[in-house]
Amino acid sequence: MFDLDKWQEIFATIEKNKLRTFLTGFSVAWGIFMLIVLQGAGVGLQKGVESEFRSSATNTIWIWNGQTSKAFAGMKPGRRIQMTNDDHDYLKQTVGEIDNLSSRFELYRGNTVSYNNEFGSFNVRSVHPGYAIIEKLTINEGRFVNDIDVNEYRKSVVISTKVRDALFKKEPALDKYIKISGVMFKVVGIFTDDDGRDENMQVIYMPISTAQRVFGEGRNIQSLAVTVGDATAEESKVVQDELKQKLASRHHYDPTDERAMFFWNSVEEFQRFKRLFASISLFIWIVGIGTIIAGVVGVSNIMMIVVKDRTKEIGIRKALGATPASIISLILQEAILITGFAGYIGLVLGVGLLELISKQIDTAFFKQPEVDIRIAVGATLLLIIAGALAGFFPARRAAAIKPIDALRDE
Repeated sequence: MFDLDKWQEIFATIEKNKLRTFLTGFSVAWGIFMLIVLQGAGVGLQKGVESEFRSSATNTIWIWNGQTSKAFAGMKPGRRIQMTNDDHDYLKQTVGEIDNLSSRFELYRGNTVSYNNEFGSFNVRSVHPGYAIIEKLTINEGRFVNDIDVNEYRKSVVISTKVRDALFKKEPALDKYIKISGVMFKVVGIFTDDDGRDENMQVIYMPISTAQRVFGEGRNIQSLAVTVGDATAEESKVVQDELKQKLASRHHYDPTDERAMFFWNSVEEFQRFKRLFASISLFIWIVGIGTIIAGVVGVSNIMMIVVKDRTKEIGIRKALGATPASIISLILQEAILITGFAGYIGLVLGVGLLELISKQIDTAFFKQPEVDIRIAVGATLLLIIAGALAGFFPARRAAAIKPIDALRDE
């Protein structure tokens, strides 16, 4: 039953001891606030890095042309290594662990693109059909580049929604023709990049064979991308070593020459980041729990002081007929009120700060910080219970002593 007199007495006690109340509440609020901010920051950092990996498949091995830095078989260092279509075909036929494989050649010519009286400058990438899976492209209309496009040197292009909006405005773009550096190409598909970054939405894709023929690039390619299915980091490393050995043999360079060709294994990198964030999560929990423990210790010390200061008061209450249970409940209610209110304040401030940060900061490596509200509420309840227990045991001892002994306490 609600006891108004008791609550009036609790508020009177709080009003009388403002500094003590503030210190108790601050230790609780600070513990919850720090836990929420640390967890939110950790989640934001993890989301940012994961978004970088979402821009392409996390099971991809990338290969780029390089320049030898070691002498090999009588040849001096400094030779340029240039991959061609033959490398793509050879790896496709000889490496069984390959899931998807695509060459890439990006045109660096200003790439003036037009449709009727609309003009724009966009990146043009020539690729194989498997590239849509490697880059995690979503086809909104039509289709992506296919094998027939490559084999028949078709002048087909797949444009992003941003390119469509810039050139076609509200007009349908599918099956229309656009002009790229003076050459007409048919729009066969419209895509969205799951990454959503602007540079990946300013792109037009075409068959690599067509680009090589139309723009005079011969059979050269700039890079290769290979996906390895569900391979583990160790298995992907084996595939990478096989690719390196085969390409070194074809281009006659030392397989240990790290500068002859550049390899980037996203499987290894993704696993490395997962281990890193597991360590960060553990660190956040250690710091958060340490902060909560500090709050518990603060509440415990202050509640012990509260009980000590009120020993005479407890003696007077008992002399007037108050039961030990009523005395203990009075102290516990005060502890629960202070810690509960302070915990709520810390919770609100922490969530509010994360909301502010999420609106102001959205970088490639930090996105949408948030916290599991269940953890925050659980931590708040833990502090409230700890504060109540911190007051319960000294209050029980004080309530158990005789009134005459309590009145003699100094």
